[in-house]
Amino acid sequence: MKWISALALAMLFAMATFARAEAPTAAGFWEAKDDDGFTNAWFMFTEKDGVFSARLVKGFKKPGDTKKIETICHKCPGDKKGAHIMGLTLFYGMKQDGLKYRGGSVIDPRDGSVYHAQMDLSEDGQELSVRGYLGIPMLGKTQVWHKLPDDAMKKEDIPKEIYADGSSPVEDAAAEKPKGSHSVDKPKAHKKPKAEKAKAEPTEPDAAPAPAQ
Repeated sequence: MKWISALALAMLFAMATFARAEAPTAAGFWEAKDDDGFTNAWFMFTEKDGVFSARLVKGFKKPGDTKKIETICHKCPGDKKGAHIMGLTLFYGMKQDGLKYRGGSVIDPRDGSVYHAQMDLSEDGQELSVRGYLGIPMLGKTQVWHKLPDDAMKKEDIPKEIYADGSSPVEDAAAEKPKGSHSVDKPKAHKKPKAEKAKAEPTEPDAAPAPAQ
């Protein structure tokens, strides 16, 4: 009888492991809609070490809208200032705790404002309640996003994140998968000639970081 009990425990352990492996996360493509129900954007969430971020990967213009589409984030903070809006990471620092995501921030590319952000994923992984707010969560607004298929966009169609100086923190956005994590390009070291003894020039301080989360 002991071997039957051991087998039962092994099966329960395997089932629990499989359930954990199949638990839904926010990784992937998501469809955002405005207050009128019009689809205005697609975002792609990726994960690294339990922290999620999202890039804007597709935008939609409302029929009859004659406003000029802004393509550059002139008012974004830090190194995102002057970056191309399409492909830009707008949600970052979202720490996962089960179906909840907390401690994040979101940038409004229209005016460069930075808000606190939190998200709640539905149990079936098909809806994501996204809330941006100032101060406390009560002072904010929630949108419900809908999950898109993992193949909603071809890898080669996913826009790269490009900063004002033409650099990109993503080595190859076309190779980035919805469930993968991005890597950051490291600046190459430039060796000075041995004969050069000039002192290093002082550098400008880094851009001010986003408000503490």
